Amino acid sequence: MSRKYFGTDGVRGLVGQYPITPDFALKLGWAAGRAMASHGNASVVVGKDTRLSGYVFESALESGLSAAGVSVRLLGPIPTPAVAHLTRAFHASAGIVISASHNPYYDNGIKFFGADGKKLPDAVELEIEAWMDREMTIDKPDQLGKVIRQEDARGRYIEFCKSALPFSMSLQGLKIVVDGAHGATYQVGPAVFAELGATVIKHACEPDGLNINHEVGSTHPEGLQARVLAEQADLGIAFDGDGDRIVMVDHQGALVDGDELIYLIARERMRAGQAVGGVVGTLMSNFGMEKAIHALGLEFVRANVGDRYVMAALESRGWTLGGEASGHIVCLDKATTGDAIVAALQVLAAMVASGKSLAELKAGMSKYPQVLINVRLAKKVDIKSVPAVQQAVALAEKKLADQGRVLLRASGTEPLIRVMVEGADAALVQELAEELAEVVRNCL
Repeated sequence: MSRKYFGTDGVRGLVGQYPITPDFALKLGWAAGRAMASHGNASVVVGKDTRLSGYVFESALESGLSAAGVSVRLLGPIPTPAVAHLTRAFHASAGIVISASHNPYYDNGIKFFGADGKKLPDAVELEIEAWMDREMTIDKPDQLGKVIRQEDARGRYIEFCKSALPFSMSLQGLKIVVDGAHGATYQVGPAVFAELGATVIKHACEPDGLNINHEVGSTHPEGLQARVLAEQADLGIAFDGDGDRIVMVDHQGALVDGDELIYLIARERMRAGQAVGGVVGTLMSNFGMEKAIHALGLEFVRANVGDRYVMAALESRGWTLGGEASGHIVCLDKATTGDAIVAALQVLAAMVASGKSLAELKAGMSKYPQVLINVRLAKKVDIKSVPAVQQAVALAEKKLADQGRVLLRASGTEPLIRVMVEGADAALVQELAEELAEVVRNCL
């Protein structure tokens, strides 16, 4: 059954435009409350990032949930993975996050976690949607839900994150620049690393409600790269607005993306004798990562782009490690969802255990040159049904042999074909990408 309101990760959009409006949030809170209350006593934890609009939607959700007889714990500004953890810690029926992740301040969104700290089951999402289409009512005055503000939420999550590092291990001697993207990690991120012994320099940790992700964070790491060099730091860590994505910067100012970080974590686990099984990437994971994972003797599979699909691939295989180049990294043996701070600690543990710098550790993986060309079309077309395009793809793959790959991927939201070519030979990659893009333009 298709969803009417929920996308792949809740609802998201421009503040003030449907569905990101106070009346929708009120109704969504009530519908979610009704769905959960139908299964017995219900309680929900609600967290948010630092967007100014978070106050509006927090109040609206709180009112809707309370009207449905559901008790609410308000966590305040806190990372998305913290909400997942605290949903489990408080034995809540669900967790709700008010955030638009790496998007600008004028966007916002609402997404849910189930009682297990994972994505809300499809059946529950459909049940909530069914309630959305009913008339909103309010419980009797003595049956309304209570609302409390959980004052120690950040401290609880900090302790959880610290537990992801071996108890005997310290970060003493490391100088780290932490870029909080003026978002949900602005307090807990620096605190975790400082409490573990590191010297922490804060960068973009002063939210004003409007500056979240603005030319900072994992999507704009240039400022962090400069700051690491200026401070002569050992490394830099950049989060996104809601704390589920991470990229790093080595002491030389070079960017280390999600693909490289996943490889580092996998290699360290192999070195420590831990069972890894395999690694899940996505269709956009660099070919160099695939080759490097195979060189470790591990399986590597690609899922569709999106953390939902990475999670599904991991769970179906019983594996624990996967993620995306964007920095959404999942360590299922440590957390129930992608957690940037937990992922960072896995990399720092590898640095401490090996005595090597981040630059030295990433040297084991070579990223292949990649060219991405977006071809805009007049309308959406199934490229798999166009023989000329498929013939061109086959010819390009033959030229690359086993030293590259070709991916043609249709955008899910607009009439756009993404032509991506990777390979060891940068000049050949550029040439093939341009040739394929021209074939797509001429045939569609």
